[in-house]
Parts: sequence; structure tokens; C-alpha cells
Amino acid sequence: MLWSPPSEEYHVAVTPALAAPLNPQKVFQRHPGGCTDRLMFEMPQEMGLIAIAVRQTQGKGRGKNAWLSPLGCALSTLLVCIPVRSPLGQRIPFVQHLMSLAVVEAVRSIPGYQDINLRVKWPNDIYYSDLMKLGGVLVNSTLMGETFYILIGCGFNVTNSNPTICINDLITEYNKEHGAELQPLRADCLIARMATVLEKLIDTFQDQGPNGILPLYYKYWVHSAQQVRLGSAEGPKVWIVGLDDSGFLLVHQENGDVVTVHPDGNSFDMLKNLIVPKQR
Repeated sequence: MLWSPPSEEYHVAVTPALAAPLNPQKVFQRHPGGCTDRLMFEMPQEMGLIAIAVRQTQGKGRGKNAWLSPLGCALSTLLVCIPVRSPLGQRIPFVQHLMSLAVVEAVRSIPGYQDINLRVKWPNDIYYSDLMKLGGVLVNSTLMGETFYILIGCGFNVTNSNPTICINDLITEYNKEHGAELQPLRADCLIARMATVLEKLIDTFQDQGPNGILPLYYKYWVHSAQQVRLGSAEGPKVWIVGLDDSGFLLVHQENGDVVTVHPDGNSFDMLKNLIVPKQR
């Protein structure tokens, strides 16, 4: 499990539908050392499962990075079951994009909050504009039979201004700039909205494929016409133009070609040192 919520106190909610994570049929209170990856295989596929942490003490980020989790973060691990022979089952990398998008849409779809400058950064980050990270997503999938069991770990700053910035800071700044009176948001409400939005996004993807969700994704992402370099800081310049059918970046080269690029697997910033995968 790449991201898990061992915390001083957290709850595992078992729900009849992904859309109602805070109206569970059962809630189990767990303590440090508890784990959701064992429980997920014991649940019927028609039941939703989400673990919501108040605080993490051993949060893990990508690779060997620590995941800082002070009080005020919205912290959750969500179980989603995806049939292998489905549009999303054939494009599992899109799961992280859907979750990042769900966080942003959970805030910006609230009436009055549509201009809060919360955005997605490929592949799995939530940003304030293109300036500062305030959340992220990590996904761990297990294939059993014809089903992917996917644990989606998500954390984003709601009321904690440190270590970077939080959603309520953005709301406060918006109120000052526009003479508005938007109310601060709560982590539990945003987790509930996030899960509801995610379910809708998954349903849309399963019905329409990537084209069903990409217009909304592009509306909120930070990369339109962004210039990056391939291979190294001195590599050739390319311009980001979108995502391919598998969820990887498409870039426009100086010679006019549009190609798919992948992270090199070594850089902390996944937009640095991008590589063109070898053709098989």
C-alpha cells in the first residue's frame, strides 16, 4: 500500500454506495497500526469503503518521500473496484487524474466558489494556481481475477496554512480581493463531496472514455501550452498539449510531431527529465 492512514485515530466507513461516504452502514474505529488493505478483500464489491484519518503519523509519499499530515488536512483512503474489461480498467493511470479532478471539482462546483484558484497538476497533485502544492494522490492497485482493487490515497490541506497553503487561505484571499463573504470549508464535507464527484467521474469515464472527462480536466489543469524539456535541463524544448488515451502527457515537438512522454522515474518533479518511451 503506497499511502495508508496509520493515525492517532481514524475511522473506516463501510457505505452502501461510494456517493455517501459519511452516511455509512458501519463505522469501525481503528488505531495506529490498523490497515485497510486487508479489510478491502473481505468486503462485497457493491459496498463502498473509505478510511478517513484525523491525523497521520507515518504518512508515505511517492518513493521514499514522507507525507506531511498536520491537523487540518483532509486525509482518506478510498477503495474502488474496477472491472478489467472496462474503459477505465484498460486505462488505470487515469484513476489518479480522476481523483485529483474530483478534489478540485468538489470545491469549485459549490455555488460561489467556482473562481477559487484550485487546480490539478499532472499526474497526481492539487495546486494553488501553478504556484504551490496543497494536496496529492497516490494509487495502489491489486488485480484479482477480472477486477482491479484500487486503493486511492488522497490528502489535501483544508484548514492548515502550514507547511504550504490551504483551501481556506484561498477563500480568505478571494474574499479580500472581491469583497465576498464565502464561508470557510470543512475537511469532512469536502471528503464527502470528493467521493460523490469521483463516483460521477468514474461513471462518465466508463460510459464515454477519456473524452468524457478531459474537457473538465483541461479546464482546471495548470499545463496549457506549458514548455518543458526532454531528458535533462538542456534537452530539447517541447510544449504540453494534452493527455493521450492512456493518461500520459502529449507534447508538441519543435519539428511539429506530437508524441507521448513518460516521467523518467527518478525526478522528484515528474515534469522534469521527461522521456519518450522506446517503441516496441
